[in-house]
Amino acid sequence: MQNLFYQIKAEEFNECPFRIIGKDWMLVCAGSENDYNMMTASWGGFGVIWNKPVAFIFIRPQRYTYRFLERSNFFSLNFFDNNYRQILNQMGTVSGREVNKMKINGLTPYSLSGESVGFSQSKYIIECRKLYFSDLNPVNFLEPSINNNYPEHDYHRMYFGEVVSILKCK
Repeated sequence: MQNLFYQIKAEEFNECPFRIIGKDWMLVCAGSENDYNMMTASWGGFGVIWNKPVAFIFIRPQRYTYRFLERSNFFSLNFFDNNYRQILNQMGTVSGREVNKMKINGLTPYSLSGESVGFSQSKYIIECRKLYFSDLNPVNFLEPSINNNYPEHDYHRMYFGEVVSILKCK
């Protein structure tokens, strides 16, 4: 298969996280090439902690992708151009429990260097190695309106992943 991507350093990734995550959305994927699941996400970010470049994401425990993140050491964050908005909408509204998302038309799995999968149609793929997780605790919410995001008390699990590679579409 032709190499569709080239690697860039974390310092060369110049996308605005408020736009690329919060507005354009990302597809979080975990699992192996033969058994993975993905979901659309718009909560997360990038930074530096423990002297490592990291990405952090938030996944609710009832999401099917959660079980893949729990048993995987790696995950990928996939970013697309606007032509893929309909697929991102679909990935955010259907569950892998009911629909085999690996068979969704329009996405081609792309094997990554670790134990994870990205997608050939991505404009960026960020591969991360899990470093840490923590469950959000409502006792620690300093702003009471945050609870409005959790009417069913299904608090997110936060994952920190070391950025091990950033692939940019050629």
